[in-house]
Amino acid sequence: MNLEKPIRVLVAGLGNMGRSHALAYHNNPGFEIVGLVNRSTPALEPELQGYTVHPEFMTALAELKPDLCSINTYSDSHADYAVAAFEAGCHVFVEKPLATTVADTERVVAAAKTAGKKLAIGYILRHHPSWMKLIEEARKLGPPYVFRMNLNQQSSGPTWATHKSLMRTTSPIVDCGVHYVDVMCQITDARAVEVRGMGLRLSDEIAADMYNYGHLQVLFEDGSVGWYEAGWGPMISETAFFVKDVMSPKGAVSIVMDPNAKSDNIDTHTKTSVIRLHTAETGPDGKFIRPDQDMRMTGEPGHQALCNLEQAFMLRAIREDLNLDRHMADAVASLRICLAADESVRTGQPVRL
Repeated sequence: MNLEKPIRVLVAGLGNMGRSHALAYHNNPGFEIVGLVNRSTPALEPELQGYTVHPEFMTALAELKPDLCSINTYSDSHADYAVAAFEAGCHVFVEKPLATTVADTERVVAAAKTAGKKLAIGYILRHHPSWMKLIEEARKLGPPYVFRMNLNQQSSGPTWATHKSLMRTTSPIVDCGVHYVDVMCQITDARAVEVRGMGLRLSDEIAADMYNYGHLQVLFEDGSVGWYEAGWGPMISETAFFVKDVMSPKGAVSIVMDPNAKSDNIDTHTKTSVIRLHTAETGPDGKFIRPDQDMRMTGEPGHQALCNLEQAFMLRAIREDLNLDRHMADAVASLRICLAADESVRTGQPVRL
C-alpha cells in the first residue's frame, strides 16, 4: 500500500492528448486532479465530467496551487505556461513540441533547473516497448546510419479540422518530426551538423505562410544521414504513409506496417506490428548467410495505455527524484533540428547547426 500523498495535478488543454493524459491521471492513484483548463467547455469522457473546467491557466495555477502542471495546449503557449508553473513551484509535464523556438526551449529548461523541479516532455515513443526494441537493434548494427522515416496522414472531417488548428502555430514536420528525429538521435548519439528542409502548401484552407507537406534531411557528425516526411490533409496519399527504416553497413532494421492500416487512426502512429532485422553478412558464394528475422510485437500498448505509461514515468521522476538532464537535452536537440528544417523551408537555404 502506497502511503505517499497523491501528486496534485492541473491539466491544461483538453484536446486529444490533454484528455488522454487527464484519463491517465484520473486512473492512477498516485495523482489527484485538482482542475482542468480549457478556453471552451469540451465534450469530455464520463470519468472526467466531475472535474471543474477553468477557462484561464494562470488564474487556475494561482488559485489551485498544484504540485504538477500538465500542459497540453497549442505549442505557442507551452513555454510561458511551463515557466509560470516552475516559478509557482510546480513540476511540469508538457506535450511535444516543448516550445516553438530554440530560445524558448532553453528558457523552459533553465526555469526547471532554477526551480529544482522535474520537466518531462511528451515523447510517447520513449515509453513504447517496440520502439525501444527498434532503437536497441539499430544500435547493435552500429553507425553510420541511414534513417528513413515518415508519417503522412490523409485526414478529413474532424481530423482535418484538428490538423488545421495545429497548423496555426506549427508545421507537420515540426509537430510530428520531433518524435522521429528524437529516435534518430537516440540511435546515433552523434550531433546533427546540418539540416535541409522543403515544404509545400497544398490547401487554401491554411495560412499563406504555412505548409501542410514537408520533408527534412539531417546530416550527423558521424556521417549518418536521415530524412523525415510529413503531410496532413484530404489530398495526402495513403501509399507508403508509414516508413520507419534504419540501414547501416551491417544491415537494416525496419518496422513492417499492417497493409490494411489507416493513416489517420491514432493507434496506427505507434503500433509497429513487426520489426524486421536484415543482416548484410554474406558467405563465400556471395549469398546472405541468414534470412531476415521478423520479431512480432504482440500485445502492444494502444494510445491510452502509452499515455498511462508516460504519466507513470512522470510519477516515478517526481517520487524517486530521477535525473532528467539527458531527457531535457534530447528534447532541445530534436526540436532544434526540426525548427532548423522549418527555417530551411522558409529561406530555401541549408542550416548549419
